[in-house]
Amino acid sequence: MLNMEKTYTLIGSDGKPYLSAIPGIFGGHRGGKLYGRLDCRAALQALARGGYIKHRVFFLNEATAIAAGYRPCAVCIPEAYAAWKKNQLIKTHGGARTGSYS
Repeated sequence: MLNMEKTYTLIGSDGKPYLSAIPGIFGGHRGGKLYGRLDCRAALQALARGGYIKHRVFFLNEATAIAAGYRPCAVCIPEAYAAWKKNQLIKTHGGARTGSYS
């Protein structure tokens, strides 16, 4: 007897794909290592151009996307992106300001 349940391929927190009976609520781009909402304007435009589809991945939730090493989309989740960007600047520069002061 055939299993008629639909399955979805999601990316786990380890960055590896797995099958799930539950669809993901976030999509992402494998090459850019970014994730966002499924209704993201930027992602939908990229999908319409056709070049994005082969790199598309899905996540069960936001925590899984972050654990897998993906960053938030600046277009559809700007608050999360701003927090991620601020954290990256702290990591990169150690929180110190650079430049000369008068």
